[in-house]
Amino acid sequence: MKLAGFGIALLGAILFSTKAIFVKLAFHATHTDAITLLSLRMLFSLPFYLIIAFVSSRKEGSVNITPKQWFYIGLLGLFGYYISSLFDFIGLQYITAGLERLILFLYPTFSVLLNNIIFKIKLNRTQIIALLLTYIGIGLAYFGEFKLDTNNPNFFFGSLMIFLCSITYSFYLVGTGRLVNKVGSARYTTYAMLFATLGIFTHFAITKPLTNFVFTPMLIGYGSALAIIATVIPSFMISYAMKKVGSNNVSIITSIGPVSTIIQAHFILGEKIFLEQILGTILVVIGVLLIGWKSNSEETIPNK
Repeated sequence: MKLAGFGIALLGAILFSTKAIFVKLAFHATHTDAITLLSLRMLFSLPFYLIIAFVSSRKEGSVNITPKQWFYIGLLGLFGYYISSLFDFIGLQYITAGLERLILFLYPTFSVLLNNIIFKIKLNRTQIIALLLTYIGIGLAYFGEFKLDTNNPNFFFGSLMIFLCSITYSFYLVGTGRLVNKVGSARYTTYAMLFATLGIFTHFAITKPLTNFVFTPMLIGYGSALAIIATVIPSFMISYAMKKVGSNNVSIITSIGPVSTIIQAHFILGEKIFLEQILGTILVVIGVLLIGWKSNSEETIPNK
């Protein structure tokens, strides 16, 4: 059974890594914008999360959620899956999928730093080494990418958007660590996702006239692929794997994410693979593995 758990975690991580590929393909094929594509992703994900919310709320022994906890679940959901995802989708319009995944993969290091700043949790030597490795790795990959993409006027803006995505998602993770055991992982994740969906739909309704919106078959296809293949299915797979092999093992396995994205981006999107990117990716993955190795948490935290 453990072997099956490892295999499911690996497949879940690879499916999660397809998100950037689907987003880039959708932008190229449909010329849509970030909030529209993000709204479609959440629209097709919504029925699954509503079912989970209904089932988990009817389980015997479920603790009541206090008004204060509801407030923080809503706030963290908006940070983790509305604001963060919006930054991510905007950034993907301007930089490669491979660079996006590497910058985004900094979120465990930001979580460590936030815990240090907010909750005064001291950094140990391993964590300091891990932070240095990840940031050196990002610097290498970024320098190499910049040399190849000198004609892109929005390169720095796109990079900034993904950087902000990683920071806002780390706020979500830090808050999750304080709430998930009190509320329950399935309920917490589902309710946070529902709050985020409400925020995304509100944003879309305010900024996009519904009368002018056209659901083309291609747009629906990419929206459903983002929702089902890159979001819902892998989230269930990662949750199942965590129960079978533990969150530490899953965090190690999911470090394959940047490598998977870079390979897919090369063969599907035609993005170049270069030496600085390879070296940078190795350093980032080692750094994140070191941070994950020190974590003793057994909570279910969804991937991005």
